[in-house]
Amino acid sequence: MFYVYVLQSESDDGLYIGFSTDLRRRLKEHQEGKSFATSYRGLWRMIYYEAYLEAADALGREKFLKSGGGRRFLKGQLRHYLLQHPLRSNRVTA
Repeated sequence: MFYVYVLQSESDDGLYIGFSTDLRRRLKEHQEGKSFATSYRGLWRMIYYEAYLEAADALGREKFLKSGGGRRFLKGQLRHYLLQHPLRSNRVTA
């Protein structure tokens, strides 16, 4: 399986969009500060993921979610969660 996921930083509420073939391992790496892209932003919680059978489909979806339209999609998809846990910065980073 191939996964596209969204993490939320507990330190600044920022979002991170990523891709992995091993979701549990990758989340653990983010939480332990072993990922360069997220290590400086503290603890992370997974708030969304999608699973794909083909890597190309997952990578295409990751690319879309990192775009302006993808960010709007995520905000709509996660609207109830974001109402309960609003983003301080109100932006998605990747």
